[in-house]
Amino acid sequence: MTTTLDKAAIKARYAQERDKRIRADGNDQYIHIDDQLAHYLDDPYLPVQPRAAKTDHVTVAIIGAGFAGLVTGARLVEQGVTDLRIIDKAGDVGGTWYWNRYPGAQCDTASMIYMPLLEETGYMPSEKYAHAPEILEHCQRIANHYDLYRDTLFHTQVTEVRWEADASRWRIRSNRGDDFTAQFITMGTGPLHMPKLPGIPGIEDFQGHSFHTSRWDYDYTGGDAAGAPMEKLADKRVALIGTGATAVQCVPHLARACGDLYVCQRTPSSVDARENEAIDAQWFAEIASPGWQRRWMENFAANQTGKPVEEDLVNDGWTDIAHRFFARLAALSPEDMANPAKWAGAWEDADLEKMEEIRARVDQVVQDSETAAQLKAWYNQLCKRPCFHDAYLDAFNLPATHLLDTDGQGVEKITPAGVVVNGVEVAVDCIVYASGFEVGTQRTDRTGFEVYGRNGLSLTDYWEKGMRSLHGLTVRNFPNAFLIQFSQGANLISNVPHNIVESALSAASVIGHAVATGRRTVEPAEGAENAWVELILSGLGQTLPSAECTPGYYNNEGQPIPEEAHSYVGHPQGPVAFFEFIQQWRDAGDYDGLEFDQA
Repeated sequence: MTTTLDKAAIKARYAQERDKRIRADGNDQYIHIDDQLAHYLDDPYLPVQPRAAKTDHVTVAIIGAGFAGLVTGARLVEQGVTDLRIIDKAGDVGGTWYWNRYPGAQCDTASMIYMPLLEETGYMPSEKYAHAPEILEHCQRIANHYDLYRDTLFHTQVTEVRWEADASRWRIRSNRGDDFTAQFITMGTGPLHMPKLPGIPGIEDFQGHSFHTSRWDYDYTGGDAAGAPMEKLADKRVALIGTGATAVQCVPHLARACGDLYVCQRTPSSVDARENEAIDAQWFAEIASPGWQRRWMENFAANQTGKPVEEDLVNDGWTDIAHRFFARLAALSPEDMANPAKWAGAWEDADLEKMEEIRARVDQVVQDSETAAQLKAWYNQLCKRPCFHDAYLDAFNLPATHLLDTDGQGVEKITPAGVVVNGVEVAVDCIVYASGFEVGTQRTDRTGFEVYGRNGLSLTDYWEKGMRSLHGLTVRNFPNAFLIQFSQGANLISNVPHNIVESALSAASVIGHAVATGRRTVEPAEGAENAWVELILSGLGQTLPSAECTPGYYNNEGQPIPEEAHSYVGHPQGPVAFFEFIQQWRDAGDYDGLEFDQA
């Protein structure tokens, strides 16, 4: 299909909207809550249980009880390594799904590929896009299935991890007096657990009620995470600050509950149709043959990256844009196929077409033309995380919902009585901050602890000029330590759990081999790590240049991308190539590139 859109005019509008939002302070515009307003970190869900400090030794300490920690623990148990301890600052397992209990929260990637270990636990998701309570319940299911609750430390913040070379072990300290050791550590701390607040002048002056969406206060709102009506808001005026993925999901619920809801918008999200539906048990029984979930994950990754596949099993908004792009590539001549500029043009045409459809959908749904115009996203679809929802736009047709569009500038200030937008004070009873989590800030700000390897070398210092690893999994000078994440690996951010599943399997495989063969330490050979980093840096680097996107956490809030940030990308041949490579690496059994020391 050949586009007939006025590309020049649309791109000019993109640039205009981007320029409105550029701020010199970048990530510094947000408040690091540990330093200010620390009460926003309090756990409203479970009380802290008193316990004695741990001073013992375990084989593996797993830092983080989200998907990364749970899948790592599961794979270690399958390897016969059961002397494990999970540590997390939350009150239970679940990671981001422990904290995110705001109304309407659900996964934005299909449950079949998002919720890990479905096949191993024998669980069928209830919906194509499961809601938060079901995902949290599944996290608990994994922990129970693999007996991971047996020696956990919850409501515990790790404060330091330090290598003790003489004993070939790690010493872990926490804010609750723990001082224990482990032969191996795995770190699955993830990017979505440290809430951030906007640095709006007067934020500490507000005299009403306020909370962050990751600490939803159901005592104040009424209702619950399962969707019970928030009856206590019926006479309340509520301001919601933020219009990203969280707001898209909770606005419909707030709109039905509040006396008045004021949605404070700096940048609109692109909101495509979700088309959620219940999963049919008979259909699921027919497709759930051995290995089904791995096949589904691989199929999704292949569809997104243009690898030859016979069908699209997930078939949703994530794969739609990819299909449009690859259809255009297929129409190019052999000469044009060899021209990177033609590839870029094909992507641009596919994206413009898709975004025009998303903007047209706003007009089809939102009744007020001025509100509809303000809700349209003027940027490439992947400049920000795409959103999908079947009720968000409709919420602006309700008389209680008021869009306070700031034309890219954000809320001007907060007063004791409310918020000031476009010079006008709006009095409210409650402010809800849908301002997301820290992404792109200092690693230790997000994790809360530093890691010290050989000779006291900190991981921060070792990565001062960029990330260094072997396969995104292990790091030279930090023996027996494993990263459960996606950078310098597949970097498939559309479905992070796929990365986690592969990373956890690799870590458990190496640890299992070391334990079974009596090896004391394992770490990358210097040459192997250097070669891997060189391979990573040989690729395209950032796929979304700062100059072309509206500000957000994908592009360092519109500021120049630091040189060292280009090392936090994925395999130059894409996620499918990495997944195939790392499976072959594990299956070979010799763990090429790693050095093992004999006990």
